[in-house]
Amino acid sequence: MTDSAAVASSRAPGGAELIDGKAMAAAIRGELRETVERLAENGTRPGLAVALVGEDPASAVYVGGKIKACKEIGIRSIEARLPAETTTAQLLALIDEWNADDAVDGILVQLPLPKGIDTQAVVERIAPDKDVDGFGADNLGRLAQGKPRLVACTPWGVMEMLKRWGKPHGWSVAGKRAVVIGRSITVGRPMALLLLGADATVTICHSRTPDLAGAVRQAEIVVAAAGQRHLVKGDWIAEGAVVIDVGIHRGDDGKLTGDVEFGPASARARAISPVPGGVGPMTIAMLMANTVSACQGRRGTGV
Repeated sequence: MTDSAAVASSRAPGGAELIDGKAMAAAIRGELRETVERLAENGTRPGLAVALVGEDPASAVYVGGKIKACKEIGIRSIEARLPAETTTAQLLALIDEWNADDAVDGILVQLPLPKGIDTQAVVERIAPDKDVDGFGADNLGRLAQGKPRLVACTPWGVMEMLKRWGKPHGWSVAGKRAVVIGRSITVGRPMALLLLGADATVTICHSRTPDLAGAVRQAEIVVAAAGQRHLVKGDWIAEGAVVIDVGIHRGDDGKLTGDVEFGPASARARAISPVPGGVGPMTIAMLMANTVSACQGRRGTGV
């Protein structure tokens, strides 16, 4: 995967440049489609297996988006829709089947799982070289060592956004003061590790941080992944900071918003990602990238 595709810039109403994750994700899918076509010419096609347990509407939408992306890129997809009554043992048995299937390069179990299923056991049962969500201890440990293999898709997507936005501006993460708000295994912690790996100076903030506003005001990069609507106030943002909003919330008016007060923040930031149209599309794009990478790694092809 390269970052050769240019993405036109636009501006938020407050004046900050928009970091358009939707356009970037489309460019990445195009790059991956070319790679998959070359793999197919050599008799190899990446395969992604996806399990959806229960009837959660949001999860169904997310899975649908992932299957659609597979079709666009040329990745073979296998979808298993299981009832909410599925037991941990039954789900583990399905994962074992996929682990043993050489045509399956990536395995994704859509989270959250219904109550009664041991989520940690499920995540750890996925073979590390097929763990395209990057949530397993093996892949998180490799990331902590600075030897990443399959990286959690949302934080990797954030890094790609920063890289692709920054390159034409002569801007990079290296040397910047970064604040990550949130410490989850799925976003916050791997996000901090990726920023450290790119030579940023990183502060992780969370619900017990005594002066969150003060920490954010010192940051040149802000990644908000706390899961709390409008937690980050616009006047916390330093002039010229770059802001990535991972949060997504539906308000009483039906509109989607993030963890950051977008309007006031965009009046101070140099660049900011929108919600929707920012991190979400990039997460799916990086899942596709992980699947292609897993295929190349498992089958010994660098095509």
